[in-house]
Parts: sequence; C-alpha cells; structure tokens
Amino acid sequence: MRASELVIGLMTGTSLDGIDAVLVEMASGLPELLQTAYLPYPAALRNTLLALHVASSNELHQAALLAQQLAQHQAEAIQLLLDKAAVSATTIRAIGSHGQTVRHAPQQGYTIQLNNPALLAELSGITVVADFRSRDIAAGGEGAPLVPAFHAARFAHARLHRVILNIGGIANITDLPPGKPVRGFDCGPGNMLLDAWAERHLGQRYDAQGAWGATGTRNAVLLHRLLEHPFFRLSPPKSCGREQFNLAWLDNLLGHSHDHHAPADIQATLLALTATSIQRAIVDHCSNTDEIYVCGGGAHNTALLASLGELLPHIRIHSTADLGLPPDWVEAMAFAWLAWRTLQGLPGNLPEVTGARGPRVLGAIYPA
Repeated sequence: MRASELVIGLMTGTSLDGIDAVLVEMASGLPELLQTAYLPYPAALRNTLLALHVASSNELHQAALLAQQLAQHQAEAIQLLLDKAAVSATTIRAIGSHGQTVRHAPQQGYTIQLNNPALLAELSGITVVADFRSRDIAAGGEGAPLVPAFHAARFAHARLHRVILNIGGIANITDLPPGKPVRGFDCGPGNMLLDAWAERHLGQRYDAQGAWGATGTRNAVLLHRLLEHPFFRLSPPKSCGREQFNLAWLDNLLGHSHDHHAPADIQATLLALTATSIQRAIVDHCSNTDEIYVCGGGAHNTALLASLGELLPHIRIHSTADLGLPPDWVEAMAFAWLAWRTLQGLPGNLPEVTGARGPRVLGAIYPA
C-alpha cells in the first residue's frame, strides 16, 4: 500500500480508561478498518489525570509532565498496533491524535487536551495531526462534538432517519434526518458517573454490563434532582464534561438528602440519569427517528440499552457493528478521518453542530 493510504487514529476519551488505536485505509476517502489495539492506562497515570481535573498547585508543571507520559504511552500503543498489523511506520501517512481532555470551557474560549504531538512525532517517526478542537472554538463554536461530521459521512441513509448515539464518558448524539442538516450535541453523562460510582464501591473501573446497578432500585426523588442540572435545559449546540458531571456534584446532592441510599440504588439511579437524558434529547430534538445506532463503551452495557429500549419503545436500537463498524473503535476512526481531512485542507467541523461561524480546517500538523 502507498503511504498516503494509511492513517492511524488515537482516541483517549473522558472515561480515562486508556488509548484506542486504529489503523485505517483512506483510499476511498472514508476509513476502512484494518487493525485495532487498546492500551490501558496504568493506575498511577489514570489517577494523576483524574487529579488534574481539579484545580491544584503547580498544575502547569504537572500537565507538562503528563503530556510527555501520554506521548510515551501513545507511542507504545502505536507500536502495538503496527506489530499486530505487520506494517512499518514508514508506510503510515499520519497519526490523528485527540489527546486527553482535562478542561473543556468553550464559553470561556478554550479547551485543553493534554498532548505532546511534537514528542509523539519524534518517538513514532510519523507525522502527527493534533489539537482538533481549538480552531472550532476560535470560530465561536463549542469545539465538540466533532465526530458527527464523520457519522454523517459514514452512517447517513437516504430514506431512514438515523441517530448515532455515542456513549463514552459523556453521551452525545448525531441526528441524521434524510435531506436535512445534520445536528449533534452532548446530551449529558454517559458512563462517567456510573464508572466513578462503581470504582468507589466495587473497586472496579466499571459495572460490567450494568449488572450491579441492576440489583438496585432507582430513586425517583434523586433522579429528579439530578435532572435539574442546568445543562439539561440548554438548547443545542452544547457540550459538557467532568466540569459539570462529577462525584463532587453527586456527593453534594446526596448530602442534602435525608434519605438513606444504598450504593446499588445510586448506581441504578445514575443509569436512569444517563438513559433519561438521552431519551429526552432524542424526543426533544430528533423527532421521527427511525433507528438508533449505539457506539462507545456504553454499547456493552446491556442494562442501559434495555432501559433505553423501554424509554424509546418505537425506535429500533442497534449497535454500529450492524453498519460495519465495531462500537469500540468508531471515535478513533473518526479522528483518523479528521486527520486525513486536515492533510487534504478540508474542513472537519459542522457549524450546525458546534455553533462555529463556518466550516474550518481543524488541527495542527507536526511533520515526522
């Protein structure tokens, strides 16, 4: 294969679990998945990243050191991917590296994804494209979500009204009505609170298939309080992150409650929060949806998918695997595609999704 046909996509999402790496072929202009690799974050790295989400002393120094560590970890993930694919770094046109989000404040004009693309280019010997979100924010946009542009290119149907639902740490939707503009926005917490609560009480990074939460009973009063978060009242375009939805916010609400909550009941209620906020977003903003296709880690949460099915009984719910893309790798593929568009001088954002003043070429290029 020619070097110009192969691109690597790296995604490190708000779940803070590790690095998703994909190798894709871009000969057709849309990525064809060739190989995947996953490298989990070591516990120490993950804990330090979590700590950086809260203001502390000397955080500029800590962020710079973490960016270097992340570059080293990304280089390991890339080598693992190349070894699995039995290809050389010299055959790769570019790496699309999202970086690890530690602050997202578009209303204040910035977003921060920890990354060291210059170091990654040195370590890998491959051109790196990074910093995708900043240009959209500079143009007045939210800088997120960016994947709807890829969803539209890959999943839109001429007759069926589809919604692509990505359930990562944050849940976001892409609305694909036939013959109408694409829309997309964050609709609230996906796995973020579920994972944090499970880690606190189970000592595990997530509640596998939602099994523990399924043993609990949803608390209607608490769910109502959770859904009163101001973010849910905002109209799209909108985006969110750990700044809005975190354990400190949850603990504050629980502290004001006079009822005793068993941990499994809280987990059941948090699952209801994710499902209900998704359901409301689709009902309010994606009328007459025919099909929902789910990607991200939440696609494996059978309890969550069952709850969505109950809340949206008239809409067919599938995995993106049914459209040819495994749900765990869609976002990494999207950033490979965005890197490709950057190299071609093509815009990567959708102004109707992010609220930017117009289409923009995203990202910065760090040549090998």
